[in-house]
Amino acid sequence: MPLLARMLTAPLTVQVRRGAVADLGALLSDSRVATSGRIAVAVGAGQGDQIAKIIEPTLCDAKVFHVPDGSVDAAVSLGADLRKGAYEAVVGIGGGKTIDVTKYAASLAGIPMVAVATNLSHDGICSPVSSLEHEGGKGSFGVTMPLAILVDLDFVHKAPPKLVRAGVGDVISNLSAIEDWQLGNAEHGEPIDGLAVSMARTAAEAVVNREDSVESDAFLTVLAESLILSGMAMVVAGSSRPSSGGDHEILHAVDQLFPGTSNHGELAGIGTAFCFFLREDEARLGQVVECLRRHNLPVTPQDVGLSAEQFTEAVLLAPSTRPGRYTILEHLGLSESEIRDRVERYVDAVAG
Repeated sequence: MPLLARMLTAPLTVQVRRGAVADLGALLSDSRVATSGRIAVAVGAGQGDQIAKIIEPTLCDAKVFHVPDGSVDAAVSLGADLRKGAYEAVVGIGGGKTIDVTKYAASLAGIPMVAVATNLSHDGICSPVSSLEHEGGKGSFGVTMPLAILVDLDFVHKAPPKLVRAGVGDVISNLSAIEDWQLGNAEHGEPIDGLAVSMARTAAEAVVNREDSVESDAFLTVLAESLILSGMAMVVAGSSRPSSGGDHEILHAVDQLFPGTSNHGELAGIGTAFCFFLREDEARLGQVVECLRRHNLPVTPQDVGLSAEQFTEAVLLAPSTRPGRYTILEHLGLSESEIRDRVERYVDAVAG
């Protein structure tokens, strides 16, 4: 019998609206995620404790765990606690670090995870990847995607605007990642998943030309849905390929060489613009730079405190952060002096 369709893994429910957190207890019960009520709740710094108190009346037997940071050690420790407690599910409440730690811990414990996002800093809300810190810097680890996703706009509005805007940089980096995937196909015959490409592109295009801002519920809704769709594209592809190309290689290199420089989404935005400059795609470069500036996101290395020399060092290291992944960086194979020249020309081109 011919295979006429494929089954796609997807969250049982996705809610992006004000007041979504108040319905968490009903969601867990109605979707049969938890039947006995033995739930673990992992909270991060910031709004996590506040949300835990709100949901406590509906999750009477919940045990709250505090996530101290976004490290592998924190995730392994939480995973051990989850295994010992025989919990039915774990709810991760917080920003990107907390959700990434909880996803990894849930995978280690073999239990479902529900994501409650308090900001929209990157596509980890739904992705099958956790970006975690370790003694060698930061790495990406395969995990099971969340079983349900809640984005409560009341809490997103209370998050630091800098972190919410960062999600814009991460989602528009899909445009660069797709170009790299297609380059890998053209040069080396790398298979492309058309559905994953469509999902990733749709997510980016929904955001890149919008004129409103993170102050608007309408914009936050689209941004949240785009980040979730971007994560889903990675699930469909079975890798981060549709959302991570040379742009992310650069940000991972910056994280390794100059930790603490900036957040994931901001660096993804700079990497995206630089990669389009390398492709000599003036139309897309202008569109990306305009989007970044519209949302007060950094565009040049200097905007995040990096000198041209430091950014050159990062671009030189970038391909080694994702061995085997073919992007515009591997394609051009630029020498250190050639990279330095391109960096200087890029800064001149986008300075404004």
